[in-house]
Amino acid sequence: MPKVVAATVDGVSELFGIIAGWMFFAVGIFVAYEVFMRYVLISPTVWVDEIARIFQVWGTFAATAYVLRHRQHIIIDLMFRYPDTLGRRLTETFSLLVVVFFSCVAAKYGWNLWLKSTLAGHTTDSYLAVPKAFTQSAIWVGFGLLVMQALVEIYKVWTGQARLHSSEPGNR
Repeated sequence: MPKVVAATVDGVSELFGIIAGWMFFAVGIFVAYEVFMRYVLISPTVWVDEIARIFQVWGTFAATAYVLRHRQHIIIDLMFRYPDTLGRRLTETFSLLVVVFFSCVAAKYGWNLWLKSTLAGHTTDSYLAVPKAFTQSAIWVGFGLLVMQALVEIYKVWTGQARLHSSEPGNR
């Protein structure tokens, strides 16, 4: 895998992660606005619940590759603590291949669900009647990007570019 491909996937993951962060920030603003409108002005909105839900779904799926790229997910390493060992590289590769497999399955089923809803014109059962394609596309897009990022991380593990840390106290 050329460095250009790895850099491109890293850049897309970074962009999606930043956008996801801003989406979560916006959800906080939307919900605060709704609380103010509902309980202070006694005039609830019709859009906050649905838009906040769409942003939360997109934010969650868009951030997965970003989290993997920065190695900020939960890691438990009881046996292979030192990043430069063959055992650690094999363990990292195996765990990333599990992520690739699961993400491919999720992306495929997410694609099928999105395609079916899009072709049928399904919308949400709310006042806004937002097409379900908006939320359902987050599944295959997010997991598709996670597949690509996991493959890039495997490449980095074997070329010495991965952000692997020793779990010994004081070595992070």
